[in-house]
Amino acid sequence: MQNIIKILFAVVLMVMGTDKVFSQENNNRQGVTHKESCTSIMVGKNASTDGSVMTSHTCDSWYRTWMQMVQPKDYEDGAMASIYEGRMHTQTPSDSTKMYLKGKIPQVKHTYRYLDSAYPCLNEKQLAMGETTFSGRDTLVNKKGMFYIEELQRIALERCTTARQAIRLMGELAQTYGYADGGECLTIADKNEVWIFEILGAGPKKIGAVWAARRIPDDHIAVSANISRISDIDTNDRNNCMASSNVYSLAKELGFWDGKEKFSFWKAYSGGNYFGEKKNYSIREFYIMTQLAPSLNLCDTVEELPLSVKPDNKVSVQDVMNLLASYYKGTDKNLSSRLMIPNPKKKDKDGNIVESEPDSIVSPLANPWMQGNEIKLYNSYAKDTMMQNIRTVSVPWCAYSTVIQLRSWLADEVGGIAWVCLDNPGESPRFPIFCGNTKLPKMLEICGQHTDRDDAALWHYRKANRLATVRWGSFSKHIEEAREYFMDKATRELPFIENLYAQETDTEKKETLLNGYTSDFFGATILRWDEMTKRFWRETWSGF
Repeated sequence: MQNIIKILFAVVLMVMGTDKVFSQENNNRQGVTHKESCTSIMVGKNASTDGSVMTSHTCDSWYRTWMQMVQPKDYEDGAMASIYEGRMHTQTPSDSTKMYLKGKIPQVKHTYRYLDSAYPCLNEKQLAMGETTFSGRDTLVNKKGMFYIEELQRIALERCTTARQAIRLMGELAQTYGYADGGECLTIADKNEVWIFEILGAGPKKIGAVWAARRIPDDHIAVSANISRISDIDTNDRNNCMASSNVYSLAKELGFWDGKEKFSFWKAYSGGNYFGEKKNYSIREFYIMTQLAPSLNLCDTVEELPLSVKPDNKVSVQDVMNLLASYYKGTDKNLSSRLMIPNPKKKDKDGNIVESEPDSIVSPLANPWMQGNEIKLYNSYAKDTMMQNIRTVSVPWCAYSTVIQLRSWLADEVGGIAWVCLDNPGESPRFPIFCGNTKLPKMLEICGQHTDRDDAALWHYRKANRLATVRWGSFSKHIEEAREYFMDKATRELPFIENLYAQETDTEKKETLLNGYTSDFFGATILRWDEMTKRFWRETWSGF
């Protein structure tokens, strides 16, 4: 018993003891590198259950959690738009600490309303974006460029109405003013189609960029998870492919392609995945594709998986939410099933041990997201108790996550929805933010990454989630039931909200409806997670 108490107390300290514990920059968990930081699932309109086009994003890193609706604005002729570096780590919309002006570009006469998250993700015209970092070759980075990926996203959402427009604009801006970031993938969707867009710098000698984009077929799904996924490109097929003018010449010039072999974008500019393997996928892409298209019998030993696949069944928004919440439950990759302890067998009424019970059971302390230090701790009490962890889709160092559905048959204001969660998608609920929202609850406008603060929404989820992680075997059912409740709530109530919006003719009342629904839904999730925090904390220590 003393050993169990020591382990439990140590684990509580590890997962709750410091606000810096969740930073990938400061903690290299289970050999996971900083490059392994996001997942995005794309769904074409004919692959979804209701005709929605979907994109998604898990922001799995130490970036800001505040978000706001930035309102549309008109500008005078000759106005300039400022481009910044450093907004990813600010604490509120008005905070400019460690923000740097990179340059200015000509402003447009009118900008659209958009949801300003760390990676801006949705505008009022049902244009949406997800993001994953794949880094690529270090030799392509040029910090003198003006644009980082999040600023390209922001400008595109302010100015564009379709995925194609956004790709062309971002490509032109990056090539004209320079791209300063590492390799990035954006999964760009509008209410009709979804594209995958990959971009890198042009090297230290050039201010520019190199990029390619492929349209995902309407009846397909695709996944990007920190690896360059685009292989062949056909620049003559303008309906399904776009690329920078230097996509071939730069690869030849820098020695990434000999011009004789068939050109592959990921081979030329990325070179492989973050494990040093010459592949265009890792476990997350493989797992999600096989979950949605098991009949294809995909193999994880091949060099390349297809960019997209046709799912065996139509995919719902709830399916995407659950896949982003995945920790490989039901498979041998689930870490929470590996920590076994002797079973304190029950006795019958005569005092005899019930032999039918198993000799060992899964420890209630086991969880799917054990850190490297946790694993070492368990192994110190019993050698080789645990195996090395495998990177799950959902992770505890997630800042926030979005699942965005875009619906052409509804008014833009109510047709586009970002289903947002803060902290671990495997534990947190999602709440809706509509294209037509004009304001968000104040708690969402404060970042919780720098300190534990009750006025930041993040910590109302994080406290309950971390306590549940400490005793996953006992508390996971409560977390999962609560997540399911809010998914069911959304499914039940959304048609009612859509009908109310369609019937209302007053613009101000329409805004009030959407703002109020988002606020009420969000508030309900906060109350539920606050209640679980109190319950988990009380029950964690009740036996000691």
